[in-house]
Amino acid sequence: MRYVFGLVMVASASYASHEFDGRDIVSGAALYAEHCASCHGVDLEGQPDWRVADADGVLPAPPHDETGHTWHHSSQHLFDYTKLGGQEALTRMGVQGFTSGMPGFAETLSDGEIWQILAFIASTWPKRQAEVQAGRNPKH
Repeated sequence: MRYVFGLVMVASASYASHEFDGRDIVSGAALYAEHCASCHGVDLEGQPDWRVADADGVLPAPPHDETGHTWHHSSQHLFDYTKLGGQEALTRMGVQGFTSGMPGFAETLSDGEIWQILAFIASTWPKRQAEVQAGRNPKH
């Protein structure tokens, strides 16, 4: 967890999308450690071979750092994926032919806690990835 908390200290919120603004990223880091790190890695590195589906067609947990593609999605999509679970979020979006192993956290985490986790993750991205992700969100 040393690496993750070190990133919190140097992260710049100036590139975060508005849903992440004002969030407690230290609490987000702690919540990530408790609820997400077992699958997505202590250092946000994801599981090995995360792009190769298992025998059931489910991909391993992807990284949330700049090497993954979490930052390719809008903040609302990331929130829905976390709250509802991957399969439910994809079904609601009309995506077919993809099986997600991501569980939903609606019964475990409050909406605010989910946003804190996502703000923490976003706070670790380099400037380029943060800017790309911020551009995927509606302007307010």
